[in-house]
Parts: sequence; C-alpha cells; structure tokens
Amino acid sequence: MAAGYTTLAAGVEATGELVDRKSRFIAQLKHVASEAEANAFIDEVRSRHHDARHNVPAWILSDGRERCSDDGEPQRTAGMPTLDVLRGAGLADVCCVVTRYFGGTLLGPGGLVRAYEGATREAVAAAQKAGQLVQMTLVTRVTCVIPYSAYGRVERLVPDCGGKIKDSIFAEDVQLNCAFLAGEEERFVAAMRELANGEDLCLVGEPSFSEF
Repeated sequence: MAAGYTTLAAGVEATGELVDRKSRFIAQLKHVASEAEANAFIDEVRSRHHDARHNVPAWILSDGRERCSDDGEPQRTAGMPTLDVLRGAGLADVCCVVTRYFGGTLLGPGGLVRAYEGATREAVAAAQKAGQLVQMTLVTRVTCVIPYSAYGRVERLVPDCGGKIKDSIFAEDVQLNCAFLAGEEERFVAAMRELANGEDLCLVGEPSFSEF
C-alpha cells in the first residue's frame, strides 16, 4: 500500500449480479474505513437479504488487514475468490458481500469460485463505469501563514513545487492550506524558508492517504 491504493467513494454502493443455473449471486461493494464499519455493512446486507442461502463477506483495509468468510459454502469456494478479486483490482478500505439465492442445482467447487469471482468483478466494473473509484495517495499537508505582500508569489510557488492549494483563509495574514505528494513538500518548505530569510513559515503534517 506504500505507493497508494484505489477505493470506492464514500457514501455509494456498487452492485454486480450473475446468474448460474438459476442461482443468483449479488455482489454489494461499499467503502469502509475500519473493521467496525465492515461488520456493520455485513450485518446490513444480511438483514437486507435475510432470506438468502448465503451472504459471503470479504474486506480489505488500507492498513493491510483483510478478512473473508465462506458463510457455509464449501471451504475456499466463496470468500477467498471474492477477496482475490478485490486484491487484484488494487482495492482497499472496501467491503464486498456477495449474496446467493440458491437455484436448486449444485454448481460444484469450480462453478462456485467462478460465480463469486464473476459477481464481484461485475460490482467493481460497475463502480469503475460510474466513476465511483478514487485513487488514494500518500499526501503531506502543509500550512503556511504569510503576509499579503507575499501571497501572489507563494500562490505560484505551490504548483511550481508540485503541490495544490486546498484552502485559503484571509485574515490579518493569509493562511494557505496546501497538499503535496509525500516527499515533494520538502522543496516547497525549503523555498519558503529562503523566501523568509531563514524563518520557518510552514507547519508540516504527518503523511496520510487521501485524494490528491
């Protein structure tokens, strides 16, 4: 996860569906930021589809934790294939629950793997098509307070150093809240120190994953 990862935008749910020999597989994909949020979504889907034979969950967090369950399906035919699709798509901070309504015909281990993988892929593809996937990168926030006389110069300096101004607060002085890809803020901080004749005008935050 060091370079970044892809996740589903907060507040949306992507779905994908596959039918095989009358068994219906519905994959439901949602952004989660913690294990507690993943468990809450799993409970929500189980309540929504309380009459289904199986509700198979899989989740991955950006800190590397991940979990899946076959929820009564034969071992490694449901949860792991679902998790593998999430991994293969480079997703994190997501939970997918695949609901199965049994159609009366046994699909066999290979058929189950293909069905759970296929439904999950459909949900990921639907999210991509709808523009609901967002790229998270390691970003460093930098706040600097400058006099109005320096505002124009610093406003140009931020993008010149590869950063973005996220917010500007105009009071007695000007406060600029900026974002840089982790490591790229060093050039800006050095340039600001030179501009201020050795004085530190920048407050540099800890790197964290966010949209850039």
